[in-house]
Amino acid sequence: MFGLTALELARIQFGFTISFHIIFPAISIGLASYLAVLEGLWLWKKDSVYLELYHFWVQIFAVAFAMGVVSGLVMAYQFGTNWSHYSAFAGSITGPLLSYEVLTAFFLEAGFLGVMLFGWKKVGPGLHFFSTMMVAAGTLISATWILASNSWMQTPQGFEVINGRVVPVDWLKVIFNPSFPYRLAHMTVAAYLATALFVGASGAWHLLKRHDTPAVRTMLSMAMWLVLIVAPVQIAVGDAHGLMTREHQPAKIAAIEGHWESKPGESVPLILFGWPDMAAETTRYAVEVPHLGSLVLTHSWNGQIAGLKDFAPQDRPDSTIVFWTFRIMVGLGFLMVLLGAWSAWVRWHRVLFKSRHFLRFAVAMGPTGLIAILAGWITTEVGRQPWVVYGVMRTKDAVSNHSALELSVTLIVFVVLYTAVFGTGIRYLLKLAAKGPGPLDGHFPEPAPADGRPARPLSAVGDRLDTAIALESKRS
Repeated sequence: MFGLTALELARIQFGFTISFHIIFPAISIGLASYLAVLEGLWLWKKDSVYLELYHFWVQIFAVAFAMGVVSGLVMAYQFGTNWSHYSAFAGSITGPLLSYEVLTAFFLEAGFLGVMLFGWKKVGPGLHFFSTMMVAAGTLISATWILASNSWMQTPQGFEVINGRVVPVDWLKVIFNPSFPYRLAHMTVAAYLATALFVGASGAWHLLKRHDTPAVRTMLSMAMWLVLIVAPVQIAVGDAHGLMTREHQPAKIAAIEGHWESKPGESVPLILFGWPDMAAETTRYAVEVPHLGSLVLTHSWNGQIAGLKDFAPQDRPDSTIVFWTFRIMVGLGFLMVLLGAWSAWVRWHRVLFKSRHFLRFAVAMGPTGLIAILAGWITTEVGRQPWVVYGVMRTKDAVSNHSALELSVTLIVFVVLYTAVFGTGIRYLLKLAAKGPGPLDGHFPEPAPADGRPARPLSAVGDRLDTAIALESKRS
């Protein structure tokens, strides 16, 4: 297929499937926490706007969550089908970590998701709020275990290789490997940012369409507060992540920067733009800022980093790819900071909901959180090459013994099915978002039956509270 080898096709297939998958957990993580905040504010302030927003966004969360589960199952199977040698080599670590994710996070989410989605008329407000918080906690726990597994592949420790297989000797070191805390923080903040941008874009779009309601204003305002606060935090987390990567994966940093050689006594310039040429071992058309590379990468004026020429050609990541994916991620990050600052400016001048230039910019920024996540993921994974377990197992030794023809056929099938299934799902998500929050239409918790028996396995006090909140919400 286009002259590609079986190894290249297996990598493309895994990259394609995970690119679809990563979108949905990111939205699920952010929306689950957002829903917990909305329900908490409703219980606290008794303002029906928060309940209206909850019922609007929980529909989108349910669809994203379902598509995340389905796409994740396909990904897991590929470890056994396309990467069987990796599974045989490192399955003693990857297997338990993924099992812990199922036993803790997935079971927690599955146990409370039904109550969260369908329990308004069956449980009291306290238990329903607890269910929402447990689902939100489950999404974060799931991210923790998945990133622990992937981070171990990036910075492996706590193991020995015995008889050609990995044997864990210290699970705390396996889980809390050097890159894990940085990558967990980076991904979690990225999920919150992507969700805030999505929610904010939805609110801005409805305001541009003159659907100006308290609920629409509230969701735009909340989203912009989060972007204002969290976007600068993400830059700080990314900087700390970069310092860790320079220490443990220096070849990745050199590839990201398009940096080929450090000269004694000279600082490292920051290459803003250019075209890394792997064959010629140079970055063509480089636009540089003197000393800035040293400041960013070492926090010193004349600090130096390893260049790609310090590594054997077969041990170098593809700088042409990661150089640009990293800059896409960082460039979008600075645009997010700009959006947050602009929102503060128009809020200060009391035109947050009226400035059409700002609202158009907010709509345009809607998908950038997810694009930045994909660009960051490509940077991380391509930058790890040629290793599947960094410094321990090469990617070419991890792939299954399939022919290029077999992988070509399955890749085509994946592209067709994913485009049809998940393309339809994404279109449906956007259609739901375009409807906007509206009247609740009977979604209020129902009062207890006339015979005085509780309508759910809680006390009658919970029923009376539901009734009071519903009446107060209807009056407002």
